[in-house]
Amino acid sequence: MNPGATAPIKLPLGPLMIDVAGLRLSDLERQRLCHPLVGGLILFARNYQSPEQLEQLSSEVHALRSPALPIAIDHEGGRVQRCRQGFTHLPAMRRLGECWDRDPQAALTAARELAFVLAAELRARGVDLSFTPVLDLDWGRSSVIGDRSLHRDPAVVAELAAALIEGLRAAGMAACGKHFPGHGWVEADSHVDLPVDTRRLDELAPDLEPYRRLALDAVMPAHVIYPQVDPRPAGFSPVWIRLLREELGFEGVIFSDDLSMAGASVAGDIVARCTAAWDAGCDMLLVCNTPQSVGDLLERWRLVADPRRAARVERLCPASPAIAWASLQQDAAYQAGVETARQLSA
Repeated sequence: MNPGATAPIKLPLGPLMIDVAGLRLSDLERQRLCHPLVGGLILFARNYQSPEQLEQLSSEVHALRSPALPIAIDHEGGRVQRCRQGFTHLPAMRRLGECWDRDPQAALTAARELAFVLAAELRARGVDLSFTPVLDLDWGRSSVIGDRSLHRDPAVVAELAAALIEGLRAAGMAACGKHFPGHGWVEADSHVDLPVDTRRLDELAPDLEPYRRLALDAVMPAHVIYPQVDPRPAGFSPVWIRLLREELGFEGVIFSDDLSMAGASVAGDIVARCTAAWDAGCDMLLVCNTPQSVGDLLERWRLVADPRRAARVERLCPASPAIAWASLQQDAAYQAGVETARQLSA
């Protein structure tokens, strides 16, 4: 801690994961990050300028509270990579599926190497969690998923995702599978629309298979309605959350997808959306890109805290020290991953 710095506030992690506007914290953002309802920070490309700036921002956030707020980001590779300049360029995950079709063992090795680079670089600069891997099947229908998907075959997706998870964990990072139970079939983009998947539960079996096979630390449900199962979007659905918990035996953290997205509008205003997601069984609720909604929530939402859910989220935070950035440059596993990323991006 810097001389003269105040001690972190001792406060259990709340259920909201919010964002900030820029490269450093404003006084209002510090105040909001210390609110009892807040339990994490999600970063976007606008919050990134350089590896050094990211490390400084992360350090300031982690110093605010005890336990420290987890810092998350969408950093999958391809078109979804928030930190670019100064970080390794990661290929779209479809490249791993294409590699599998040529040489499955090489694809598994590449997946482990890429995930290690992804997680090690983020952790070296203070980011705790990337929302990855994407487990949606490549049905060839969804442009918003597209090359973010590993493969069309659920068994291949599960194998490659398991290797990605190994790589993430080797760098001390948890794994968050998304978008449960599957976003690959619907054509609409839940960022701007409310997709509807009219398949029956038995027809959704291929999409669910990776979730049955994998040992995930966290899961993010889709803002998609599956009316043959429940008229509510998956993230607002006790039916889907119960299936995930009871039938699939998942014990980790359930994140809502961004509750500011159009796909969440069916639940009402931001307070109603958070209430619906929380009551359905989500542990951590994302509210992004609408600072006025965050202010409204912190003022109006009344919630009885659940220590079990807070403890689940706290367990996501890395238990081991990160590898320092300078040490990474000499690390053989890291260098192998950087070369793999270069080859698959060519």
